[in-house]
Amino acid sequence: MVKFIQKILPCHEALDLPPPEKPELPIVLVSAVCLLDKDSRILIAQRPEGKSMAGLWEFPGGKVDAGETPEYALMRELEEELGITARPCCFSPIGFASHAYDDFHLLMPLFVCRVWKGTPEPKEGQVLKWVRKENLMDYPMPEADIPLVSQIMSAV
Repeated sequence: MVKFIQKILPCHEALDLPPPEKPELPIVLVSAVCLLDKDSRILIAQRPEGKSMAGLWEFPGGKVDAGETPEYALMRELEEELGITARPCCFSPIGFASHAYDDFHLLMPLFVCRVWKGTPEPKEGQVLKWVRKENLMDYPMPEADIPLVSQIMSAV
């Protein structure tokens, strides 16, 4: 109940409540990218059937493996998922999401990328769509991705 109350109360009122229990969730680091084309459209991908959160739209990216930087993980994921080539120097950080799911806590840095080589193609059964930033909220997204939309609206 305290967690719910803290989300709806102004911070100064929440400070009068007892502190919440320390979360005991593993942290999963995932990198996401706002691929921005020459027409200022953003690429989103629909999660395919058979994956968790199937049917929801998300920004390209993926899990950061042990020993990887978030930028290197994006470079690798863009090649694997979309068949495009980018380099860590092509990514500029613009925000992040921090979201608790039931069995893990997701920490997701968000980068913008305006330069890559190749044409994005779905390599993992996902549907791709180029959309204008003002239309991003028309697409249902995983809870962790929703705060990224306002960050994109402010940054690009």
